[in-house]
Amino acid sequence: MTKIQKLKNGIKFIPVPIKGTKAITVLALFPVGSRFETKKISGISHFVEHLMFKGTKKRPTYLEISCELDAVGAEYNAFTSKDYTGYYVKINSSDQKLAFDMVSDIVFNSTLPEEEISREKGVIVEELRMYDDNPIMAIDNLFERTFFGDYPLGWDIGGDEKTVRAISKKDLDSYYKKYYRPDNMILAVAGDINKKDLKQNLKYFEDAVLPKVKLNNKYKKYKFAKEKKPLQKRVGVKTKKIDQAHVIMGFPGLKYTDKKRHTLAVLLSVLSGGMSSRLFVEVREKRGLAYMIKAGSENFADVGNVYVQAGLDPKRLPQALQVIKDELLKISTEKVDKNELKSAKKNIAGHIALAMEDSSFQAVWHGKKVLTGVELTTYAEEVKKLNKVSAEDVQNLAKQLFDFDKMHLAAIGPLSSQKIMSMLK
Repeated sequence: MTKIQKLKNGIKFIPVPIKGTKAITVLALFPVGSRFETKKISGISHFVEHLMFKGTKKRPTYLEISCELDAVGAEYNAFTSKDYTGYYVKINSSDQKLAFDMVSDIVFNSTLPEEEISREKGVIVEELRMYDDNPIMAIDNLFERTFFGDYPLGWDIGGDEKTVRAISKKDLDSYYKKYYRPDNMILAVAGDINKKDLKQNLKYFEDAVLPKVKLNNKYKKYKFAKEKKPLQKRVGVKTKKIDQAHVIMGFPGLKYTDKKRHTLAVLLSVLSGGMSSRLFVEVREKRGLAYMIKAGSENFADVGNVYVQAGLDPKRLPQALQVIKDELLKISTEKVDKNELKSAKKNIAGHIALAMEDSSFQAVWHGKKVLTGVELTTYAEEVKKLNKVSAEDVQNLAKQLFDFDKMHLAAIGPLSSQKIMSMLK
């Protein structure tokens, strides 16, 4: 089993050797994301992420950074979520020194150049507009606003045009210095690891020393209302003249560390684990109601949700909603048969096995486990936990989750709120 190590400056380090690969991924994770923000600086986590590639003390311009990495065919990117932000370089192991040098330089020595800030505001605003114009993407944000309300978990990770344009150089510097420090970082290195090279390359991170300030990684935990909310407060609709209606139906789910997370994985696989899954067969294959139909979940440190998403002809939405509801009620009231249960488990295990061949997947897999407090496990241990899930476990969890008094629904399309509400009554 991979063990967590600690570098002398406080960085949590996870080495993940992978046999049979010539690639190596260096990933830096920070437990800070959009839920740590205030309304005034909404979108700043994502803004900082954009600026990290714009120049460092060692590499003053974005071209110096990108040209070095492009010259060796490296893959590099970053991502911001509500709970964390990550930066990685995936590279040929013969060039791994550059990956360690570059990632450490970006996360600890970025200058957030002032001349890039105003330029990047325009880029981010266009990114926000792109998401808003694409209903498949926009439905996620609408659902989260409907589900969590006016609370950081319900805000767009990128902020909005007003907040992004108002964020200052001072705001960005302060946020960066507050959270981007060795004692607040997780380093995951996965792939073709050589112990001698690793020891030398870790110095790029070990040598990072920043002024010690009291770290405050706290945020306000979210709590679901105990009282039943009226349906109109659980439905969010954006009326838009498009050919399809895009809809997400969701329910309160599980947090990262919930002991039922393996049961949830099996439950979602039964519902939406492939072209033979229940929702795919009932909604798409038997009735031709939708091209895209899927079930999934979002998990955070304190709460989560589970949802079903579809895109379809607005005229057929009432029928689709009824079929989805019937399937959720069915899995809550009837046990999954042993063959379907076995197939769902093997489906999950197969997907993980294939993904494990990718060093970047393994880096994120292990890094997120450490960040979220989930125990580090091997592939075999994960499969063992999945295999312990029973049909009773799946039914009981479905019964717990699919409470239609707590159901939230978001829709985008040529439909009014009144029309959507009438479909749900």
